[in-house]
Amino acid sequence: MLELSFHGAAETVTGSKYLLECDGTRVLLDCGQFQGLRELRDRNWTPFPFEADSLTSVILTHAHIDHVGLLPRLVNQGFRGAIHCTPATAELCEITLFDAAKCQEDDADYANRKGFSKHKPALPLFNADDVRRTIKLLQSHDRGEWIKLGGPFFARHHDAGHLLGSAMIEMEVRRADRTTRLLFSGDVGRYTAPLYHDPKPPPACDYLICESTYGDRDHPVEPVLEQVAEVVNTAIKRGGVMVVAAFAIGRSQQLIYLMRTLMQQKAIPQVPIYLDSPMAVDATNIYCTYSDEHDLSESQLTGPNCVLRGKEIHLVRTSQESKALNSLRGPAMIISSSGMMTGGRILHHLRQRLPHEENTIILGGYSAPGTRARLLADGKKFIKLHGQDVPVRAAIARMPALSGHADRSELLRWLQPLPTPKQVFLTHGELPSMTALAETLRGERQWNVMLPKQGQKVTLE
Repeated sequence: MLELSFHGAAETVTGSKYLLECDGTRVLLDCGQFQGLRELRDRNWTPFPFEADSLTSVILTHAHIDHVGLLPRLVNQGFRGAIHCTPATAELCEITLFDAAKCQEDDADYANRKGFSKHKPALPLFNADDVRRTIKLLQSHDRGEWIKLGGPFFARHHDAGHLLGSAMIEMEVRRADRTTRLLFSGDVGRYTAPLYHDPKPPPACDYLICESTYGDRDHPVEPVLEQVAEVVNTAIKRGGVMVVAAFAIGRSQQLIYLMRTLMQQKAIPQVPIYLDSPMAVDATNIYCTYSDEHDLSESQLTGPNCVLRGKEIHLVRTSQESKALNSLRGPAMIISSSGMMTGGRILHHLRQRLPHEENTIILGGYSAPGTRARLLADGKKFIKLHGQDVPVRAAIARMPALSGHADRSELLRWLQPLPTPKQVFLTHGELPSMTALAETLRGERQWNVMLPKQGQKVTLE
C-alpha cells in the first residue's frame, strides 16, 4: 500500500511537508516552517504527527525556510537519516538554518529582556547545535541523478527555475509488480525570470502534487526592468531611503542584478545599495560560486567578476554596521530580510524609516496573511514592531514582477505538455487560489483534482 499524507502547505502556502509510506518505509519530502498568521506559526511548535526516528530519509525541493525550516527540530527529535538535495541547496541550507537559529535565539532573548512575550521564558524553535547536527546529514546530488531514498522509493531533481538549486522532484515507487510515478512541483519559477533559467517541462507521472500560490491571478505584464526602474525613480524623487524587504536567498540577488543592469543602462541614477543581512551576503557568495547556473539574458554586464558584485554594492555583516545605516540619507537602497517582515534586521529598518514620508518601503512577491508585509500591502496605518505601534507614513511600493512563483498563466503553461495524471493534488496556496486553479484544470483538461486538508492521508495504490 502506498500512502501520502499532507502535513503542511495544505490550504495554505507555507509549511511544506509530505509524508510517503510504502512497505514499511517512510520518506519525508520537505520539512518547512509555517509562516504568517499566529495560528499557522503555532503549528511549528506542535509535535510532528509521525515519529522522527521512523523516517528513512528526507528529500528537499529548495532552501527557503518554508521548505527546510523545521529540519533542525526534526533532528532534535531523533531523525538520523540522510537529507537529499542539490549541491547549491545544501550550501544554501547551511546558511539559512544557522541564520534562522540565530534570529530565533536573538528574538527570544530580546523578548525576555523587554518582557513583551506571552511565554515565560520565550524559547527558540531550535538552536545552533541542532543546525550543526542537521548539516552533517545533508547529501547533495546533481539534477537528473536517481537517488535511492530507502525501500521502494527512488527520486531525482529537475530544475524548477525558482531559486538557485531549486527543483521539482520526480519520484518512483518501484515494487515487484508495478512502478508508481509521483511528481512534486516544489515552487515553480517564472518564465524569463531574471537570473534563473525557465522551469524544465514536467515529466509524466501518475500523481501530481502541484503548487498553486498564484492559481487565481496573473502577475502584471510590465517587463521587470521597467517596473523596477519606475519604482526606483519615483522613490528617488521623494528624496529618502528605499527599504526593500527581500528574502535573503533569491530575491536579494535578483534585485542586485536588476539594479546593476539598470544603472549600466543609465535607466536609473547610480545608487548605493546596502545588502544588510549576513545570510544574504553569504548567499550572494554562493550564487557567485554557481554562476554557471545564472541566466543573464537581460543584461550586458560582462567581465571576470560576478554580476552580483560591484562598487555600488555594500555588504553589511555586523550589527554595528547595520545600526550605522540609521543615519543614512537618500538616495540609497537598503535590502534586508526577512522578506515577509516576520523577523530579522528588516524590523529595525522599518522602525527607523516607516514614520517618515520621504522614505519608500518596497514589497516584492507573495506576502502571507498575518505578516507585516501583508499588513503594509493592505494599507494598514500602523504596524506593531517589538511590542510598539509604529505609524506608516513612508510610501509603500510594490514590485510584483520580482515574485519567484509562476502565476496562473505560467502554471498552466508549465502543465500544458503533461499527460493526464490519475490524480492531482493542489497545495501551497490559499483556498481561493487553489479553488480557482482546480476549477480551471477540471474544466479545461478534465483532470481529477483534489484540495487536501492539513493532516489528510490518502491511499494512492
